[in-house]
Amino acid sequence: MLRGRRAGRRDPTHRPHGPRAATTRRKGQPTAAAAGGSVSTTDRTALTGAVNQLAEFAAALTFESLPESVRERVLLLLTDLWGVTVAGARTPELTRLFAEWDAEPGRAPILGTSDTTTAEEAAFLNAVSACVLELDEGNKHSQGHPAAHIVFAAMAAVQRSRQAVTGAEFLVAVVAGYEVAARCGRALDRHPLWHPHGHWGAVGAACAAALVAGQPAERIAAAMDASGGLMTVTPWSMALEGNFTRNLWAANAGTAGLHAARLAGSGLVANTGALASSLGTIIGTLDAAALVDDLGERWFITEGYVKSHSSCAFTHGAIDIIQALKARRAFALADVADVLVTTTALARPLFDGAAHNRLSAMFSFPFVVAAALLNERVDPQAMNPALPAFAQAQALSTRVRMAASDDFDRLLPDARWVRVDITLTDGTVLTDASPNAIGDADNSPLGAQQITAKLEVLIGRGDTAHVTDLVGTLATSADAAATLTALSPTIQGAAL
Repeated sequence: MLRGRRAGRRDPTHRPHGPRAATTRRKGQPTAAAAGGSVSTTDRTALTGAVNQLAEFAAALTFESLPESVRERVLLLLTDLWGVTVAGARTPELTRLFAEWDAEPGRAPILGTSDTTTAEEAAFLNAVSACVLELDEGNKHSQGHPAAHIVFAAMAAVQRSRQAVTGAEFLVAVVAGYEVAARCGRALDRHPLWHPHGHWGAVGAACAAALVAGQPAERIAAAMDASGGLMTVTPWSMALEGNFTRNLWAANAGTAGLHAARLAGSGLVANTGALASSLGTIIGTLDAAALVDDLGERWFITEGYVKSHSSCAFTHGAIDIIQALKARRAFALADVADVLVTTTALARPLFDGAAHNRLSAMFSFPFVVAAALLNERVDPQAMNPALPAFAQAQALSTRVRMAASDDFDRLLPDARWVRVDITLTDGTVLTDASPNAIGDADNSPLGAQQITAKLEVLIGRGDTAHVTDLVGTLATSADAAATLTALSPTIQGAAL
């Protein structure tokens, strides 16, 4: 329970931490980045023009103009994200955070609880809940999780709007914000010390919030650019060490987007190329052409993945393979002599992590592999350090070896190849490989029935039906704020 006041592209993490050499870029992939340095006038001008083009694209969108596949996908995305958020709110970690949070009074629901607060605080806390189980949707092309960064900011913008916003307008803002965020993630060649949360997602959040506010393209561009000065420092090391601070980074990006939209609405900022200094210099380099390639023809919201496993997406292909190998041939854990997992260098930061809490476990590749060998499902319970299986997975993880393949790297970002070789004590080797995890748009994408089944396990049938039914009314809702206020399920499910 909240303690409220009384009313009154390719990831470069496998590279050395020193200066980085230039690489040849294929069309649609990020350029190689230097860790810092100045941005030329040409770069700033190109980025300013690309941001203007994105803003004009967003301002011109209507729900009717969206392709049917996009309209369908955004509803599935929201169902999955909000259901996962409810589940995250019921973890012991979020229960402790909510108990300490000094919440302002308000009407915006904190999903998964009976509490409400201001629109902005609800957006922040809901985004934290969305990330805590590593079950929220993601996008391999952006190297991150666009939805968690932008959806809750769009919700807050609707809930605090002085004018009525329709459900269709809210959905358009989500789609536009997602496309902007995903394109920023694709165009960014990130410095290896930076985690993908908390920075490029702010640009999409700013776009969504400004669009909900009815701002013209010029001010939408100003909001997107201003978000470049409001981003969070997000060290990879904190996630790998299990520092819970990591779970607030997407929430910070949403808040940054909301503040940037306010700045733009006031007329105090313009699109001057600030993104060239933040994303384009400090965090990495930003390819202006990749921001707008195929704009309006390629929709990244349809190319994401829905997660079935409670762990970093880099590990999901290996989990799928292990589950398939276990189904083909039964073997005892005592018979496992060695496990070798070969994948892309994207996952290298996860190769050596030691699991001691939920977050560090979800980002330890050896631990996740051990959990997949040990458990029927790699679900939130498998990542719960309070349960006996956690210690068993810790011990088993010592038999897991990791390797990166240059051949696999060359197939990024379209395929995230992984191969698993399980050697048994009798010398038998069980092996298989996969280009993408199940649930990816390119490998058995999850539809409405599978998402419903996922959520029913996480939050129960009643809450799943509540979320699903409400999402189904959004496109025709005349008052999105009222619809979103009714979102919080009233049925309290079991803690995870």
